[in-house]
Amino acid sequence: MQNKTAILSPDTFYHIYNRANGNENIFTSDGNYLFFINKYKQYLSPICSTYCYCLMPNHFHFLVEIKTKKELTAFFQNEKPNLELDSTFPKFETLEKLISKQFSNFFSSYTQALNKQQGRKGSLFMKNFKRKKITSKEYFYKLVHYIHYNPVDAQLCKNLNEWKYSSYNAVCSNANTLIQKEKVIEWFEDLDNFIFIHKQKPKELQIVFD
Repeated sequence: MQNKTAILSPDTFYHIYNRANGNENIFTSDGNYLFFINKYKQYLSPICSTYCYCLMPNHFHFLVEIKTKKELTAFFQNEKPNLELDSTFPKFETLEKLISKQFSNFFSSYTQALNKQQGRKGSLFMKNFKRKKITSKEYFYKLVHYIHYNPVDAQLCKNLNEWKYSSYNAVCSNANTLIQKEKVIEWFEDLDNFIFIHKQKPKELQIVFD
């Protein structure tokens, strides 16, 4: 069984997810969803490539690939010119610690803004966001489908293209987006197959690899 709170490693694919603390919602308006994505671009796009996502009222999912050591080192040293990276001594920063801090800063930034907007206090998200390493092509394939299918499963919409807060429509459109849609389409062979597969319910999903 995977450690769902393990340290994130460079050059690795992960399913990142979390939910609201208690019975609250993370998002209560269109503006909240948009602000969350903008903060995501600010904090996380520099350290990971995004392949799909879905934001739900009380939880979220992202499928990401943490960038390479070279890319991460360049980013963090640009942010902190005097940064010393050393995995041997605990007192020094490591890339893994910096990656986790970047995620924590992202969630903290959103929480602080929402608290101020809504006059609330305290944590918004469950402690320690969850992450699962993507270990196979089949897992990746099913995960993209699972993430996009969340709002239909939750009966928030009947069709995937009706939900504004996922990457499904971004994959199907020609618009610029934060996701790596060309690679996603390539993994599904082509856009027609991507759409066809997403018309299947999770329990009906059949995957055959050559």
